[in-house]
Amino acid sequence: MLKLQRSNAFKRDFKKHGELDTALIEVLYLLLNNETLPPKYKDHDLIGNYKGFRECHIKPDLLLIYQKDDEYLSLARLGSHSELF
Repeated sequence: MLKLQRSNAFKRDFKKHGELDTALIEVLYLLLNNETLPPKYKDHDLIGNYKGFRECHIKPDLLLIYQKDDEYLSLARLGSHSELF
C-alpha cells in the first residue's frame, strides 16, 4: 500500500468541496493499493504545467490531480475544470 501525501492546495480544495464522497473514497482506495482505475473515471496523463501528473474524474466536473511513485500517492488538486485549468 502506498503512503498518502496531500499538498496544501489539495487540503484547501478538499475543504471547499466538502465531504468524502463515496466515489472519492473508491478512487483513493484503488490508487493507494496500486490498482487500475475503472474506465468511468477517465484516468489520464496531463501535459503542460501538470506534466508528470495524472487526472481522473471523480464526478463529471470534479477532478483529482495526483502523482504516484513506488512509495507515495501525492494528491495535488481537487476541483472543477474551470478551477484547475
